[in-house]
Amino acid sequence: MKNKLFILLLFWGCFTFISFAQQAGEIVLSKKDSVAVKKINIDPLSPARAAFYSAVLPGLGQLHNKQYWKVPIIYAGMGAGIYFYTRNNKQYKRYRDIYKRRLAGFTDDEFTNQTTGEQILSDDSLIDAQRFYSKNKDLSLLVTAAFYILNIVDANVSAHLAQFNVNENLTIRPDFYQNEIDYKPNLGLTLNYHF
Repeated sequence: MKNKLFILLLFWGCFTFISFAQQAGEIVLSKKDSVAVKKINIDPLSPARAAFYSAVLPGLGQLHNKQYWKVPIIYAGMGAGIYFYTRNNKQYKRYRDIYKRRLAGFTDDEFTNQTTGEQILSDDSLIDAQRFYSKNKDLSLLVTAAFYILNIVDANVSAHLAQFNVNENLTIRPDFYQNEIDYKPNLGLTLNYHF
């Protein structure tokens, strides 16, 4: 019991220290030799706000992140999904209604030759067409839902990455150099950190 209480107090103390050590709101960058101080305001709720905006109205989170070029892509993807859903739903209902009328005994559908009474499409073909369009209808709905979810995730991730510190003091660059032994060009990565 005594050990559990000690461990609990230790964790509580560590987390309290960590929470007081973090500075929310702004990052201050300064150089030792110069007087210039650069302040970057960081809004910790910006990613959540962007995700909420995109959930309410697709594309609004991208507008919040000032990524205007993504909005037409989102609406084109969702619009294509909705278009194919309605098209497949219409075809599914068409074949379903013809099959129901045939089961009721009617022979005046568009897939029956009116002069001879011969069926152009059999009942099995009508059932297969219903299954085909039902599957495509469901797939179109999944594509639309995927674009909606990706819209929310993209807004959230873009808002997080907008707050990422991209500074010339810490860079990874490709490095091309010539080998001193056989004089062949080599490719590498250099990690530069300037204090």
